[in-house]
Amino acid sequence: MKLIKLFVAIFCLGISQASFASMKITVNGMVCSFCAQGIEKSIMKMDDAKAIFVDLKSKVVVIEAKEGKILNEKLISQEIKDSGYDVVKIESIPQTVAQFKAESREKK
Repeated sequence: MKLIKLFVAIFCLGISQASFASMKITVNGMVCSFCAQGIEKSIMKMDDAKAIFVDLKSKVVVIEAKEGKILNEKLISQEIKDSGYDVVKIESIPQTVAQFKAESREKK
C-alpha cells in the first residue's frame, strides 16, 4: 500500500511540474522601465527562458520556460538579486506569459 501511495505522489509531482511551466516572482526595487529592461535582458540570456513579462505596477516578473525545459528557481533568484533587486516570493503558475499579460489587462 505504501508503494502505491509513493507511486501516486511521484506521478502527481511529475504532472504538477509539467503543468506549471512559468514562474511568477514578486520583486522589490523595480521602479522604472530601465529596471524592467535590465531584468528582461539578464533572464532572457538563460537557456531555459522562452518569454518574460515585467509588470512594474504590481512588482511582478513572469518567466515562461521553453518547451521541455524546467526553470531553475535558484538561478533566476540569484540573477535578479545580482541585478540589484530583492526577491520577495517565487511561485509556479500554470499560465504562459501571454496568458498572464491578458489576465493582467482584464483586471485593469
